[in-house]
Amino acid sequence: MARTGESDTVWELKPHTSAKHDLLTGYLKGWFPILSRWNDRIVFLDGFAGPGVYKNGEPGSPTKALEVLLSHRHLPAMTNKTFVFLFNEAEPDRHESLNAVVQEFIASHQPWPPNIKVQVAGDSFENVAEGILAHLDEQKRNLAPTFAFVDPFGLKGLPMDLLRRLLSFDRCELFVYFDFNAVNRFASAGNIDDRLTELFGTDRFKDAAGLAGPERKKFLHDLYQSQLIEACGFPFVKSFEMVNETGHTGYYLFYGTRHVTGLRVMKDAMWKVDPGGGEKFSDVLAGIPVLFGDEVDTEPLQIDLAQHFKGQTVSIELLEHYVLTETPYAASHLKKLTLKPMQIAGQITCVNQARRNTYPPGTQVVFPG
Repeated sequence: MARTGESDTVWELKPHTSAKHDLLTGYLKGWFPILSRWNDRIVFLDGFAGPGVYKNGEPGSPTKALEVLLSHRHLPAMTNKTFVFLFNEAEPDRHESLNAVVQEFIASHQPWPPNIKVQVAGDSFENVAEGILAHLDEQKRNLAPTFAFVDPFGLKGLPMDLLRRLLSFDRCELFVYFDFNAVNRFASAGNIDDRLTELFGTDRFKDAAGLAGPERKKFLHDLYQSQLIEACGFPFVKSFEMVNETGHTGYYLFYGTRHVTGLRVMKDAMWKVDPGGGEKFSDVLAGIPVLFGDEVDTEPLQIDLAQHFKGQTVSIELLEHYVLTETPYAASHLKKLTLKPMQIAGQITCVNQARRNTYPPGTQVVFPG
């Protein structure tokens, strides 16, 4: 939640922060039931939780995350699973506010489910993470499936190596704030290179020195993304851009996972926030009516599929995997919005299709040579 350069304990909720909350809660709605199906214990870690509330009383990320689970229609089927929520805030005044907000939330939701455990910590994210790792090492155990929401202010306290060690276990996932505005400003300055080296886990950010404009922006974005893949071991990484009120990129949110199912859920959440592309939210356009509607333009995807699979017969499952992992689109865009118009236009055929323009599991799609 934490996001202010001011000394105030609480601050105003910005449109981009509200959009970030929509991404978070949209994902958690799918994450809780999926993980609880296969695991007895699930952890949600909010490493920079802030005061828990905004200036006009709007709830922060901690109680929003709790509300997702408490109001989930599948909660009755998850009573035999343990959910652990760890909210951390290092600033003393904000920690005090956070603790009060969380306790008030629990008190207002009695009887509180005994399988939902809530902890509020008041230390640096680094100390909390190191404490978790030390405990796991002492107990000779792996970390339970964890969704780490790491949303700091600025560049300090977010070493790539710490993320790697904390989230090295198979079912751990990351949703992390990347302060592009600050990184872009200091990448060539030379005065905080040690901090940037910690952040990236490499000093290759220095190669941005000879770049400018969109090329520099892409380089810094892609470097952080590649480090999450290579250093942290997340094969699937997806970013979402936040544009501030001046029309410039303020920051990116990066999501990292080892499982395509997680990528599917996060992409759906991103497209819900940005129906036009699934990759960006702008404070400049917040509250302005959409001019062209929310219909997704799948023509680029149709062209991509026709070229990539030219002369091949492929399963619907392979096509879904390709769309999820190799394109900006969500899996939900494939059948009705992409394959159906392609089949109507005669650009594809199906050899085992029970009903035209429908694509159930096992459907084989033929792309002409």
